[in-house]
Amino acid sequence: MVAAASVVVAVGTVTGMMSAVGDGRGVDEARPEVTSSPRLEPLSVVPSLPPSPSPSPSATTSPSPTAGPAKKASPKASASGTGKKRRTAPVSTRLYRHPDSQVLDWVRTHPDDPRRAVIESRIADRPAAVWFADHSPESITSRVRAVTSGGAARGRTPVLVPYAIPDRDCGGHSEGGAPDLAAYDAWIDRFAAGLGDGEVIVILEPDAIAQSECLSAGRRADRFASLARAGRVLKDANPRARVYFDAGHSGWRAPAEQAALLRQAGAASAASSDGVFSNVSNFHATADEVAYDRAVLDALGGPPGLGAVIDTSRNGNGAPADGAWCDPAGRKLGRTPTLSTGEAGIDAYLWVKLPGESDGCKGAPGTFTPSYAYDLAR
Repeated sequence: MVAAASVVVAVGTVTGMMSAVGDGRGVDEARPEVTSSPRLEPLSVVPSLPPSPSPSPSATTSPSPTAGPAKKASPKASASGTGKKRRTAPVSTRLYRHPDSQVLDWVRTHPDDPRRAVIESRIADRPAAVWFADHSPESITSRVRAVTSGGAARGRTPVLVPYAIPDRDCGGHSEGGAPDLAAYDAWIDRFAAGLGDGEVIVILEPDAIAQSECLSAGRRADRFASLARAGRVLKDANPRARVYFDAGHSGWRAPAEQAALLRQAGAASAASSDGVFSNVSNFHATADEVAYDRAVLDALGGPPGLGAVIDTSRNGNGAPADGAWCDPAGRKLGRTPTLSTGEAGIDAYLWVKLPGESDGCKGAPGTFTPSYAYDLAR
């Protein structure tokens, strides 16, 4: 992202979405061991560049992550066709709204607030991603299962965001994650054990690929091997899971540069990946992201079925001209979350960041700020 996708507060998450945090409900049984991935060949030249109570034994939500300091933008991708026939959407057409989030808590406890109707109808009633940002191996399986089983019971597709890679956010606002890659691999095994067998979308580690310049070449290769392994583990656990890898956004790296990183992380392999995601916690216009993602997919190669998903939660007015990332003024909600975009190669528009959760300027980082939500929604 032009900025790190997120700032983790308390239990941590990235830029403003629901996130499921540890609830101390006991030890989960891990999946059978999956062998680690061989390190993919190194890149040749890479330019640098409080939880709310859960109503049931489901995931507890907490402040979402927030956008981090702006990074140097790359030239925007020009519009380009894919030249390949790809799906326009996953099988299901309905997304799951998890019944526990900061915005829903606010709506329930402020029945007389004059802003309530707008915030409820335009934000709280929309499906959004659920983030898992703390390293809590003892409870991660049950928390993931609570979300996926809730979606399956309603015939809807949940969106999950595992966000626990070591050295997360290069030590910035959203720093944290598992203590090392071995612990992360074990955490992913337990995460995968909760996926069930229904349709689910996994947004795998925002910023982990686009924002990897802080790592040495060896540590970056190790991270990318672990991400490729994670994709395989998730898809092996649930063949109906759709796993998307971090493509940054249209104002960051050039498409070919980002595709080179993605390829090293396994995003061009059908065994690990269903494609890429972009614009998480950012503001770039949907049309710019569509063109950029298509260019990335073309450069990535790989199976013809690879697609892209775009975070449209706050991009209704596009990105600020000055590159501001922290709750910038004048932003609006983007397109409603959907699995039917009508755009070739674009599988979904999603609200990965929950609108109204602050980046840290209009409210405490990662917390729901009604004035900000109202400004975005009206």
